Amino acid sequence: QVQLIESGGGLVQAGGSLRLTCSASGRIFSSSTMGWFRQAPGKEREFVAIRRYSGNSPKYADSVKGRFAFSLDTANKPKYLQMNNLKPEDTAVYYCAIGPSYSIVPSDYNVWGQGTQVTVSS
Repeated sequence: QVQLIESGGGLVQAGGSLRLTCSASGRIFSSSTMGWFRQAPGKEREFVAIRRYSGNSPKYADSVKGRFAFSLDTANKPKYLQMNNLKPEDTAVYYCAIGPSYSIVPSDYNVWGQGTQVTVSS
């Protein structure tokens, strides 16, 4: 059974940086996709970044492109979301997820972590 645990959230001032980690356990097929999503209060969950579990094909939401990077661990598996130049509008609960297809749609993912809070103050 696959389990995901996010860590690294916190409170940061605008312009600051955080690195989120998604720790995965269990068997995950290389054909799967790992994604980072976020949900702000009163809003729907939205796509932030995805990457094939084989390590290929990172894709970013326009709102974070150039500021966030979804990087690999030493085993070349997707793991870290480096977030730079954070803005107050980045404030949300951030989730990592695993799904069978290369998709930016949250409902296409069937395994989710518990989430980690990111708060950016102005």
